Amino acid sequence: MAAAVATETPFHVLAVDDSLPDRKLIERLLKTSSFQVTTVDSGSKALQFLGLHDDHSPVPVHTDQLDVAVNLIITDYCMPGMTGYDLLKKIKESSSLRDIPVVIMSSENIPSRINRCLEEGADEFFLKPVRLSDMNKLKPHILKSRCREHYHQEQHQQSDSNSDECSNPTNTSSSSDSSSNRKRKAADNEEILPQANRSRHS
Repeated sequence: MAAAVATETPFHVLAVDDSLPDRKLIERLLKTSSFQVTTVDSGSKALQFLGLHDDHSPVPVHTDQLDVAVNLIITDYCMPGMTGYDLLKKIKESSSLRDIPVVIMSSENIPSRINRCLEEGADEFFLKPVRLSDMNKLKPHILKSRCREHYHQEQHQQSDSNSDECSNPTNTSSSSDSSSNRKRKAADNEEILPQANRSRHS
């Protein structure tokens, strides 16, 4: 059931890069991997799209934007004005956005920069040029955040209806395990009975 939900609503990725060719490339890779994509050319535009102003005061969000929840943000590190690192910090400081996974991209392989981003809460750090194989690393982060999201919703609403997506797979597996255990026990009994009968005859 959870898989069906995932295919009906494609994961929505917000891609942030000041370079048009890089934006086009990341958009093409994401769409090839069946993601829904929105691209913006700066950190401040990303915050506006997410409903945050640079100064933390909320901005009115259009209803159509609210319908399109962002499941993951992928941002370039080096951008004029607000860097990807600044954007990451603002997202992680926001109570409404901090659960959205953030992936940082950079053309420079600088370990201290990579570590700083990961320590600040980035989920991945991709070196440019980004490849199609990198896109496969995004889904686990989105699924993890979706489960977290459902857990928070369940806490707020005090109802189990929203936790179905995350809790069902374990429930179904445990019930199938127990039914297979019953079958195994039945098979064991059938094997034991003929042996017992044989020993009685001899």
